[in-house]
Amino acid sequence: MRRLLIMLFVAAAVLIAALAGAGLWLRSEIDAPYYDGQEEGTFVEIPRGTNPGRAADLLVGSGVLRARLPFVLYIRYANLGRRLQAGEYRFSGPATPKQVAQRLVRGDVYSRTITIPEGLTAKETIELLAKHGLGNRQELEETLLRRDWIRDLDPAARNLEGYLFPETYRFSRKADAETIVKTMVDQFRTKLARTMEANPLPPGWSISRIVILASMIEKEVKEPEEAPLVASALVNRLDRKMPLGCDATIIYAMKLAGTYQGRLGKADMGMASPYNTYLHLNLPPGPICNPGAGSLRAALRPAKTDYLYSVSRNDGTHQFSRDFNSHVRAVERYQKSLVRSRSRQ
Repeated sequence: MRRLLIMLFVAAAVLIAALAGAGLWLRSEIDAPYYDGQEEGTFVEIPRGTNPGRAADLLVGSGVLRARLPFVLYIRYANLGRRLQAGEYRFSGPATPKQVAQRLVRGDVYSRTITIPEGLTAKETIELLAKHGLGNRQELEETLLRRDWIRDLDPAARNLEGYLFPETYRFSRKADAETIVKTMVDQFRTKLARTMEANPLPPGWSISRIVILASMIEKEVKEPEEAPLVASALVNRLDRKMPLGCDATIIYAMKLAGTYQGRLGKADMGMASPYNTYLHLNLPPGPICNPGAGSLRAALRPAKTDYLYSVSRNDGTHQFSRDFNSHVRAVERYQKSLVRSRSRQ
């Protein structure tokens, strides 16, 4: 009996020592950084619904973890198993199993960030996306013809010009052209809906006409506070059935024709195009760029003025006039004087 007790005691001591050793090993492993992936970075895709064991296998197979057990036990100990976020993760240096697990719980997935400025045309937006490695250029251009995405907003639209909202976006590395462009269209819808909550559609106006007007405001305005004033002058001219006389619409026509070289000459004012707002009354047939929220808001709620004309002061602001004679004097002051000063240089 005594011998049996001794044997049991020894076995218990060995078991306790083993458990203690295992605990120390596990604790050291959980906090031990490791990385044996590719030098330029390793991508690991965690599918939706992946359990901790499968996630550990993927991470070990990619060289992110040395062993699966510390990761799995930490996940279970911290009760994080159901909180792992699906997505593609990028690892580029040593990290502990605990740190890796916490990244998966945070959903710190890899994405590419791109800022689309206000006022770019649809083609310029596509060029910017392709330049940053987002989507295939040809597929992006083809996606611009998905008029069905905006048919309820603009039944006559020929493409998505005007409806790609300018903002900062985050896209996954594998995002395709349709996902990218559709995200921008969806964001336009969201921003337009929010803007129209406080600025309802004016009587007699459709959303498509508002977008066209907003695109013209976007190209004319440099200082945001002037947007309602520019909107007012354009709307006043529309109400009086006057040509809008907007240089930006001709520039857009020249871009479509591939003839724009960065300057607008006197001869270009007679360009035979439906976008030539010096020759044709009313708004052009479609947007000339993708407007931001400020321009949409100004189009929906122009300032109440009797301005009919504006001319650039060459400092980012405009001189507004109520009659033609005042406008001529403003042109003489701000434009012709600029030409004379340049000729003397």
